[in-house]
Amino acid sequence: MQRRHFLAATAAASLATPALGQANSDSLKAVAIGHTGRGNFGHGLDSIWQRLPDTELIAIADANPDGLQAAKKRLQVDRGYDDYRKMFDETQPDIVAVCPRHADQHHDMAMAAIQSGARGIYIEKFFVATPAEADSLIAASQKHNVKIAIAHRNRYHPTLPFVRELIQTGEIGRLLEIRGRGKGDRRGGVEDLWVLGTHVLNVANFLVGDPISCSASLMQDGRLAEPSDVHEGPEGLGLMAGNAVHARYQMSNGIITTFDSVANDGTENAGFGLRLIGSKGTIAIHIDKSPLAYLLPGNPFRTPTEPTAWIPITAAGIGKPEPRKDLRQMVEHHGFPARDLVAAIREDRQPLCDAVQGRTTVEMVCAALESHRQNGALVPFPLKHRDNPLSRF
Repeated sequence: MQRRHFLAATAAASLATPALGQANSDSLKAVAIGHTGRGNFGHGLDSIWQRLPDTELIAIADANPDGLQAAKKRLQVDRGYDDYRKMFDETQPDIVAVCPRHADQHHDMAMAAIQSGARGIYIEKFFVATPAEADSLIAASQKHNVKIAIAHRNRYHPTLPFVRELIQTGEIGRLLEIRGRGKGDRRGGVEDLWVLGTHVLNVANFLVGDPISCSASLMQDGRLAEPSDVHEGPEGLGLMAGNAVHARYQMSNGIITTFDSVANDGTENAGFGLRLIGSKGTIAIHIDKSPLAYLLPGNPFRTPTEPTAWIPITAAGIGKPEPRKDLRQMVEHHGFPARDLVAAIREDRQPLCDAVQGRTTVEMVCAALESHRQNGALVPFPLKHRDNPLSRF
């Protein structure tokens, strides 16, 4: 276990946080785009730039006049714009935070940021509404050497690399499958897959590689969803159908990953996350919770004859106390990803959760829709059609 503890400590140290304080003389200029009433400013993607020592939030934009004034007051920022393009022209920012939760705005905002000369973009999850939009932004960002980071904040959790190391070194024996679930609340089904399931798919992608194929079914009130069930989803999700979804992905290393969501499933959100099922143990990952992960030793298919207990996993190791006192702030309030984006800009490397990974999660969602459109057929990656599949249902 000593080697594993070292690897976990190294991963945590790579995201270590100096004391927060005033911006230094080499600080990067940051701006934030929100849209009150259409996704607002996301999950705090605006204020993090005020808490880092090497960034300074210099302006914000919001097309809603009342929302703009409220945001200026809340953030104590003097410069506010109702047009984010004008903000880019007048401020020439280094970093642009694309904050609205409504993803149908993400592509145009991020593309304008790239064209303005920004060096880095931090964008609310999920990334964009279609693989085609992701393709467009990736091509533009590569051409202009702009770093795009996606706000799948659990991807930056210092415990996650340690969990992957536990899998690779056989702590749970042979990894047999990964089971993922959404929250299963009123948004169950395709809405849950987009809004919350992308967190789950992003973590699975990190742990076991890229998807190779997908088969899935969308259900509406217990029957297969039909073209008449297709409608525009909330939060800029685009076309969707089904209050239950059952998707099966084959990953590049041969592991099968499933994602299931059923509206109002009665689990009280407890299933939101992943189960990594191995021949000698199971690891549970609870999205947005602390501790992030737990280990249950033992063959999961053998009926236990003695009581067993889940053991917390932290960045320090199995059953070890969490070493970081600022963990909640750094994960929930985007400290880790923001610091990583700054480092990616300075070191000219890709962020830990970059646009390519963001595209993979979007494509995994669309693959489930495409498979259902083809009556549950096995759909290979990359997807041939780059739009929302339900537009062709």
